[in-house]
Amino acid sequence: MKRICLHGPESTGKSTLGTRLAAHLGCEVVPEYGRAYCEAHGTDIGMAQLVHIAQTQDAMNRAAAARAAELGAGYVLFDTDPLITSVWAHMMFGTADGYFGAFAGFADHYLLLDIDLPFVDDGLRVYAQSAERKRFFDLCRAELDGRGVRYTLVQGEGEARFTAALAAISA
Repeated sequence: MKRICLHGPESTGKSTLGTRLAAHLGCEVVPEYGRAYCEAHGTDIGMAQLVHIAQTQDAMNRAAAARAAELGAGYVLFDTDPLITSVWAHMMFGTADGYFGAFAGFADHYLLLDIDLPFVDDGLRVYAQSAERKRFFDLCRAELDGRGVRYTLVQGEGEARFTAALAAISA
C-alpha cells in the first residue's frame, strides 16, 4: 500500500485533485483537517493551534492508512500532512514548534503542486499576492528537500494536472 500526500500552497488544487485521484484509484482520500478547524474557529490561530491541527491530521492519516492496509488497498491519499502545517508555521511566524522538526511519519510519495493555477479566494485563504504565493511554494519545496522525502512536482491545469499526478503515482 502506497501513501501519497498532496503538498503545496493554498489554492493549488489539492482537494480537487485528491478527490479525482481517489475516485480513479479506488481509494480513500483523507480531507484537510486544518480547513475544517478554520471553518469552525476562524483563521486567527497561533502555534498551539497549528500543532493541534498537525497532530489531528496525522492521526487521521494514520487511521486511513491502517484501514487501507487492512482492506488490501493499493493506495491511500492524504490531502495534507504535518509537513505542510510546518510550512504554515514558517509563513505565519517565521519559525515552527519542535513538534514539526521531530515529525517523521512521512508519506511514501509527495505530489508538490505548483502555483501555476489562478488563485481562488474562498474566504479562508490568506496568501493571495504573487510574492506570497511564491514564498509559500518555495517553503513547501524546501520542507520536502530538507526532509529528504520522495516527491514529484505536478504542474498544469485540469486534465494536464490530473495526468501528471497519475504519472507520478504510477512511476
